[in-house]
Amino acid sequence: MASLPASVLCHIVDVHCHPTETLSTMTKFNLERLQLTVCAMSTHQTDQRLVRDLAYQYPEKVIPCFGYHPWFSHFITLRPEFSKSEHYRHLFIGDATEQTAQSTTAFDELLPLLPEPITLDNVLSDLRSDFKFFSTTMAMLGEVGLDKAVRVPFDYHASPRRLSPFTIPLDHQLAILEAQLDLAVEIGVNVSLHSVKCPQATVDLLNKLQRKHGLKWEKIRIDIHSCSMNPEVIHSLQAGIKRHPNVWMSVSTTINGRSNNLNALIAVCAPDRILIESDTDSINKCTERCLEILHIVAQVKGWPIEDDWMDELEEAERGAVRRLEANWKTFIGVGGPKGYNSSIIQ
Repeated sequence: MASLPASVLCHIVDVHCHPTETLSTMTKFNLERLQLTVCAMSTHQTDQRLVRDLAYQYPEKVIPCFGYHPWFSHFITLRPEFSKSEHYRHLFIGDATEQTAQSTTAFDELLPLLPEPITLDNVLSDLRSDFKFFSTTMAMLGEVGLDKAVRVPFDYHASPRRLSPFTIPLDHQLAILEAQLDLAVEIGVNVSLHSVKCPQATVDLLNKLQRKHGLKWEKIRIDIHSCSMNPEVIHSLQAGIKRHPNVWMSVSTTINGRSNNLNALIAVCAPDRILIESDTDSINKCTERCLEILHIVAQVKGWPIEDDWMDELEEAERGAVRRLEANWKTFIGVGGPKGYNSSIIQ
């Protein structure tokens, strides 16, 4: 796929990626030649620091996103009085009557490979500290969310990954997510939200938070990233009777490219509330993946793609990059943190 000139590329924002997961590509050469702005996601306790350092070194290119992914929500305990064994046993096995020989054997193998759980209070304290450090940028909460399909691996970094029979209870995920979203509302940061195989639980939580926080809720923006929801669900969130004016959607070829619903999802999404992302774990792939999804969005929406950049254009002449940039600026505008540094968007 042909690239775009630098004058156009610098207006593209990759709203969701994981560059710190592939440290070998995070070289000075690769980052200095990057022409996009990228939103770098955190997922667990270890990579919060990596994202913080990356954004500190490249503030003009990297927007830091701090949060705990549902895949790692079992690392967080809601019961500080529990020991490590009690915490994980409670999550994965439950009552003694629910144990089987197979689950006991798997649990005994998995337990030594798991970290000591951290308390939710410590998680929120660390997030608050990171947001305070980046108070003059547009740091986001992310990646956070819900995932009904995830199974806990014995070793997350192994290839191939061997999965245990255990899942993370949705009630536990919900408690972790709601606490993080409450903090986002309190501080005033936008959110990159993961939702897989649990559209109703996600919608119910959004409705609950809307009732709970009122106008404060609508002052932050929620981006359902690599959105895999049914198009009707997105339409109801954005335009239905119980709509959420602060709910946006981003798409990627990395995840959405596998779905037959992608074009329908793009078509039904409000044209001023759609964003694009790479959802890649390599900084080298951000541009390529963003251009892939840019072409798909442009084709579905009937938007031309700019081959150069002109400052003054009529509404009807605006291309896909200009429209998506305007969407991003709105996304981080009213709902963005105080002290937003507009120089990040070139």
